[in-house]
Amino acid sequence: MKASDRDLRGMKDDEFVDILEERRCSSDLGHAFRTFNPQPYKGGPPCSAADLNKALLDSHFLHRVVKEVAMETGSSQEKVMEEAGEILVEMSHNLHLPFIRLMGYTFSKVIKRLFTSIFVNMDGLNTLQQAVQENPVILMPNHRSYVDFLIISYILFTYDIPVPVIAAGVPLAEMKIVGEILRRSGAFFIRRSIGSDKLYWAVLSEYVRGIVRHGFAPVEFYVEGLRSRTLKSLTPKLGMMQMVLEPYFKGEVFDITLVPISISYDRVLEESLLARELLGVPKPKESTAGLLKASRVLQEDYGSMQVNFGQPLSVRKLCEGKINRSYYNLVPRDLPMKPSAEALACVSWLAHVVVGLQERGSLISPWSLMACLLIQEPTTVLAEQGLLWDDLTEKTLWLRKMVLDFGARLNWPGEAPNSAVMSSAISLHRSIVYLKAGRVYLTQEEVPLRRHRISPEEGVFRTAVPVLMLAAYRNQSLHALVRPAMLAMSICITRSTQRDELFRFFCFLQEVFANEFIFIPGNLSQDFEEACLCLNSCGAVYISEQEVRVSEQSSEVITFLQKLLQPFIDSYQLIFRCVCEEEQVQVFTEKQFLAAVRALALKLILSGETESELHTYETLSSDTQKNVLSALCRLEAVAKLRTSEINEFKVNKAAVRRITDALCGKIPPQMLQAPPDARL
Repeated sequence: MKASDRDLRGMKDDEFVDILEERRCSSDLGHAFRTFNPQPYKGGPPCSAADLNKALLDSHFLHRVVKEVAMETGSSQEKVMEEAGEILVEMSHNLHLPFIRLMGYTFSKVIKRLFTSIFVNMDGLNTLQQAVQENPVILMPNHRSYVDFLIISYILFTYDIPVPVIAAGVPLAEMKIVGEILRRSGAFFIRRSIGSDKLYWAVLSEYVRGIVRHGFAPVEFYVEGLRSRTLKSLTPKLGMMQMVLEPYFKGEVFDITLVPISISYDRVLEESLLARELLGVPKPKESTAGLLKASRVLQEDYGSMQVNFGQPLSVRKLCEGKINRSYYNLVPRDLPMKPSAEALACVSWLAHVVVGLQERGSLISPWSLMACLLIQEPTTVLAEQGLLWDDLTEKTLWLRKMVLDFGARLNWPGEAPNSAVMSSAISLHRSIVYLKAGRVYLTQEEVPLRRHRISPEEGVFRTAVPVLMLAAYRNQSLHALVRPAMLAMSICITRSTQRDELFRFFCFLQEVFANEFIFIPGNLSQDFEEACLCLNSCGAVYISEQEVRVSEQSSEVITFLQKLLQPFIDSYQLIFRCVCEEEQVQVFTEKQFLAAVRALALKLILSGETESELHTYETLSSDTQKNVLSALCRLEAVAKLRTSEINEFKVNKAAVRRITDALCGKIPPQMLQAPPDARL
């Protein structure tokens, strides 16, 4: 099936092809064992995985670090070198084509059971095929599901493009049989907690740089670091990004090509598991036995997946004027050195650019638009009264037009009536909501048979799981809506039409929510202009040099966008309140902080004190709680204490109260600057 049969709104008609269509009509064994003839990188001689490992162990860089570690620890250099070899054995991939074929065969069987279709943009693949021959290529997909881990390799194998080596967590390597298959399919394994282990950092960084220098294969890693449990983009982690870019900074390669990849799901396999993790349920340990138990997911329908390969980015062009590489020329290349502040800023900027492009390349599903509307209804309405189906379908079509006006990309099937598309979305997500007698209700977990009645707290948990699942699917649309939503919120809170005043509050919201949403550093003015143009495109505001005036027809748009951002405002305000409530508590650990927030949220939900219980349920999310703590540290209302072995935080409650007042419009954001003696 081609894209023209599905109407991928906002995309070129001939851009996407369903790669499962051929798989359903031909032999999976034939696909796995066909001739694989990729065109490799032309910038250097071919090398094997063993050659890479030998080059690392012989490198002057590693020998310098080994000598330093031996002197610092009092061990012999031979013993430290032996330890480096053990780290390399644990870490390194052992890419072998026969195992790629095995994975290709197995993966074909699995994905045909899970998904109705997998759409891939052929233009992006064709461009990538050329790019891998010219420069070292870094593949940078977003990370929403375990399926992400192999889908890129599968697609590249299908189209005769060199399969990547993939950064993975060590727990995957510890899975019996599966871990070795992944290693031989191109995975290299990194410990989740490295800390200040100087030797491990040296082996890892030199290993990654060696792959890039030699152009051994494309390198694939998740710049977000972790799988997103909320289905929205995470703040980039910069460690791997720094490692893959350093060969360019040091002049070891002429250029490096970054390829942002956007993977979008109609339904995520781990949706319920992710919601439970946010509520504090421990993540199951990765194991082969757990993988076999999870085989029941093959009985479910997960709709379609879209994989959008973005346009290749030249690091050389992007870094022009942003970094002075002569800093690296002042010392020998094999000498360990810390990156300059300028280099770190450049790495951070590039990482945010890539994540922003991942967001813009993702496709919004009909269900995500419906979730944006459903999440704005009070819990009692969804759980007891239900929302009228006709109202939901009418509002969803209205929202579809608005996000298209905003320039978003939609995956809206064009071959079926709109009502059928939305009915299908409800059916696909029956674990969250269901349709009955013309109304949509929230699905709640069945109560297991037991002698005792469930406690009120257990009842809250049962409701919170589908609510957080619903919020996660709403989050898939937020990248297209958050900037106009922040402007709408600025208009509502400041009650001003002056561009300068709205811009100041808009900047304040970006600072507060910097861990919730992705904003490219230095792009404040562009983001504000984008927000103005979005609201102007749908007739919500009139724009002049000095003013942003709300139009008479704007109430529906402004109200919707305000409600879209309101759960985040409410959650942050509630957590600010929690921080300030205990008068005697000035220092706390992260564990104490999370427990206190959860206790207060539970208390408010059970008492019915909040105006809208549904928004408070999102406060139960551990990701939201940690994001608020990060925001308070960034705004200098909380300080992380360096003297303790465990992470402790000291709070300035007066500063927290000022942030609270600014967020509700009682004081202007510029008054947040605390006097020197009030700072932590």
